[in-house]
Amino acid sequence: MFFSRGALSLAVLSLLSSSAAGEAFEKLSAVPKGWHYSSTPEGSTSVCLKIALAQKDAAGFEKRVYEMSDPDHPNYGQHFTTHEEMKRMLLPRDDTVDAVRQWLENGGVTDVRQDSDWINFCTTVDTANKLLNAQFKWYVSDVKHIRRLRTLQYDVPGSVASHVNTIQPTTRFGKITPKKAVTHSKPSQLDVTALAAAVVAKNISHCDSIITPTCLKELYNIGDYQADANSGSKIAFASYLEEYARYADLENFENYLAPWAKGQNFSVITYNGGLNDQNSSSDSGEANLDLQYILGVSAPLPVTEFSTGGRGPLVPDLTQPDPNANSNEPYLEFFQNVLKLDQEQLPQVISTSYGENEQEIPEKYARTVCNLIAQLGSRGVSVLFSSGDSGVGEGCMTNDGTNRTHFPPQFPAACPWVTSVGATYKTTPERATYFSSGGFSDYWARPEWQEEAVSSYLETIGDAFKGLYNASGRAFPDVAAQGMNFAVYDKGTLGEFDGTSASAPAFSAIIALLNDARLRAGKPTLGFLNPWLYKTGRQGLQDITLGASTGCTGRARFGGAPDGGPVVPFASWNATQGWDPVTGLGTPDFAELKKLALAN
Repeated sequence: MFFSRGALSLAVLSLLSSSAAGEAFEKLSAVPKGWHYSSTPEGSTSVCLKIALAQKDAAGFEKRVYEMSDPDHPNYGQHFTTHEEMKRMLLPRDDTVDAVRQWLENGGVTDVRQDSDWINFCTTVDTANKLLNAQFKWYVSDVKHIRRLRTLQYDVPGSVASHVNTIQPTTRFGKITPKKAVTHSKPSQLDVTALAAAVVAKNISHCDSIITPTCLKELYNIGDYQADANSGSKIAFASYLEEYARYADLENFENYLAPWAKGQNFSVITYNGGLNDQNSSSDSGEANLDLQYILGVSAPLPVTEFSTGGRGPLVPDLTQPDPNANSNEPYLEFFQNVLKLDQEQLPQVISTSYGENEQEIPEKYARTVCNLIAQLGSRGVSVLFSSGDSGVGEGCMTNDGTNRTHFPPQFPAACPWVTSVGATYKTTPERATYFSSGGFSDYWARPEWQEEAVSSYLETIGDAFKGLYNASGRAFPDVAAQGMNFAVYDKGTLGEFDGTSASAPAFSAIIALLNDARLRAGKPTLGFLNPWLYKTGRQGLQDITLGASTGCTGRARFGGAPDGGPVVPFASWNATQGWDPVTGLGTPDFAELKKLALAN
């Protein structure tokens, strides 16, 4: 999911200082590589924008979410039960709405619609240019010749700046042709009949070379636990970039590798132009992997695929320098839509196997998305992301114009409201994989709930790689699971898939089983997991102390092509006792985790 290629773009997003014209929010230093100026639009050309309004009590909201997620707090498990109840804490102040509306009205904008803490409006280019002190122009991509209306900067008056979090699309030059974010896959030479027989017999001798749901059930001590399809526990996975899980592949998988789930299907919810295309020629490996291992481990619990269309904004760097290769996912659209589901429809676990270098995502956008993930946590939803497949990192250079050598963290894996899942392999014992991404965020400070665990690790490495990472940043991953040699049916063929893209659905399925046990015991779902994991759940995790990640080799992780980045000799994070930035706190022991989950 985290492959990359290319050379550094000249376009670097930065913040401007205050000026007489207003407080500039964002500015591109140049037209992004892969695009060129085409023409100036007619002043009457339509442009539609959306404004994220400052929330009334964002800090108070985050404190509330932490309290309902902290097993030691009296409010533990007391999640919001409706979207409206949650939003009451996040509504903008009246003066915020008034100030922004007045600014828009004074600027000649008449088509204004408010959606909670967002204001959407459409106007003309002439009006938008004057309102934002911008210069919207037509730009065309060099390869696909697709035209986009964008500006290289926009300003917000000082009187309004404190009321606005972000405005988009403005300086966002998104992608045209997707760089498919797929797992590292390879054809399988396995005897399907023999493998199916081993699955039925619960023979796990093959699990060092090929992973099946039976391997995960035995390795992670799920045993014969039988979930109840009517308990209320539900799980979902997110599909982006024209990936769609396939019914026929699921049927093959159930017949041969998950016979206990035969006949179970999945539902699909589409957003933002997403589809459920069973005949698509595009990649489907990631979606099939997510579906097959979520359903194979958590059956008979209901499974939903969220199919979201569109592309998110990109700040080019070494791993994605070309807008025609942008594979940023439309997280904003996805999470906004999921949050509007009724509580009865809302899955309590969402697994996502996509990600990018954190610096590729504009910080204002990243913070807005991370806030939406916190909102899901407030409603009792656990959001898990794969940590990435670049180990310490690739393309290890900053894109802020300084070109510093740096270990790049991943987004959304480093968002503190996400539970980030790294990868292991082998079984006796498990080891960290070389590609399991981990490190320290440059956007978010380290949360209180992981301070003790992470500080202990940093003490063990001393000054190693000092200055190449943010030692005070949110550390990831949080946990780990198997991530190599997963047997997956894709387009009718059995193949093997590697990546933390496999680890996230595997761990997520176990959380869904824990929710099943809690709901049947009359308890609420686990919700935002991390405070519980670091305080209580770690006793039910198997510490991984062998193996290490690598990175910053100057070459792409898979394929070996030069990535244009600097080489950092011996760059590595090691797996060790306690938390580490390869496997987090460790891999799950379901039976022990269930005891702990039912004790709270």
